[in-house]
Amino acid sequence: MTRPYNFSAGPAVLPEPVLRQAAAEMLDWRGSGMSVMEMSHRGKQFEQICDEAEADLRELLSVPDDYAVLFLQGGGIGENAIVPLNLIGRRQAHAADYVVNGSWSTKSFKEALRYGDVAMAASAEGPAVLDGVEQGPWTYMPDPASWRVRPQASYVHLCSNETIGGVEFMDWPDLAALGAPEAVLTVDASSHILSRPMDVRRAGLIYAGAQKNIGPAGLTIVIVRKDLLGHALPICPSAFDYAIVAKERSRFNTPPTYAIYIAGLVFKWLKEQGGVAEMEKLNVAKAKLLYDYLDGTDFYRNTVHRPVRSRMNVPFMLHDDALNAPFLKAAEEARLLQLKGHKSVGGMRASIYNAMPIEGVRALVEFMKEFERTHG
Repeated sequence: MTRPYNFSAGPAVLPEPVLRQAAAEMLDWRGSGMSVMEMSHRGKQFEQICDEAEADLRELLSVPDDYAVLFLQGGGIGENAIVPLNLIGRRQAHAADYVVNGSWSTKSFKEALRYGDVAMAASAEGPAVLDGVEQGPWTYMPDPASWRVRPQASYVHLCSNETIGGVEFMDWPDLAALGAPEAVLTVDASSHILSRPMDVRRAGLIYAGAQKNIGPAGLTIVIVRKDLLGHALPICPSAFDYAIVAKERSRFNTPPTYAIYIAGLVFKWLKEQGGVAEMEKLNVAKAKLLYDYLDGTDFYRNTVHRPVRSRMNVPFMLHDDALNAPFLKAAEEARLLQLKGHKSVGGMRASIYNAMPIEGVRALVEFMKEFERTHG
């Protein structure tokens, strides 16, 4: 039976070859007689799985040797606490600044308030006029030139792809040019990591929950410059102290072993596709296909400022909210799943991560055209 097209924002679609390989290896991983779920995290078999996953991720993102790669638990929301616990104490002021450009960065900001002198460097909560068009809240990215970054900040936090609002921002600024040369940029890249090349050196720390573009929920990737290790607050649990986890190669305590295994399979699949540069080409084509249709009709609309439209998460509204339920019902019957928008914004959302083939986006666009024809 042909699998449906799953547009879930996360946990999200995984590459079918990865799922098939995992199924084939479920009872016996490479002649070990064990499922990966049954292995000791300190045994030689899992050490091989974990080390290969780290090496492949380093290759895919060109991670420099002076950065540690950590496999942690807690998801992106967990990192909202773990980041300040590790970084806010690296300078005497215990200060951090946050760019708030959507729902997830709002959560990050509110959580960080528990751990030090935390301020909002910029916000997209209110409307703004950009390129002659009035943008609503959370539909644009504040210009870095307007960020109020304090020189005493230990770090500046940015969510570079807001999954709910569909805002993606890759022009990561040089904090020295903003008057904070000693601060380090910290980036939540959960929703678009591995979808395009990223210059890791432009940030001191990048983190991502795995359940969108990497693997199953339960795994969090942290890429952190090694000179930032060793500054954890005394209240930081040892299992979340980056320095301890880095020293133990992500095996200080039992890590999410099966999630790391699946992530490793995804990394190998990405390499087979040609790496992140090739994935970017495909993601550009998928996003263009959907946005071009949205821009050519009044039946649907996307209100995100065009220069920062996400390639991964495409929210859209129907011209009449009364059509939302019929749209979702018809979409499910057409085997186009998980298109309902987040409850905080309503409407629809198509998440078109790496594992979504372009055929799925074509099927969605054709369905939307037919729905418009019959309901317009």
